[in-house]
Amino acid sequence: MSDEAEKTVLEQSREIVSQLKQMRHDSKVNIENLAELWLLLDDKLKQKEHAQRVEELSGHQHAFHVAVEALISDYEMECNRMENEGC
Repeated sequence: MSDEAEKTVLEQSREIVSQLKQMRHDSKVNIENLAELWLLLDDKLKQKEHAQRVEELSGHQHAFHVAVEALISDYEMECNRMENEGC
């Protein structure tokens, strides 16, 4: 494999990191929106059942957020490794 092909792998990997970071941002926005919905449902509308479902959904979104954070960290280390090896 030529140096250019290996560099392309690194560039593509950096693009993946950028996409994951966008997903992390979107996830944070989703968590904030779900919190607002929960407050509305629970406090103002007194719809406890629906508020509970939004709270569960928020938990799933939080788990996704944590997982994507870990993936970003690991994949950035891999990109740095490739870069240090001259890929």
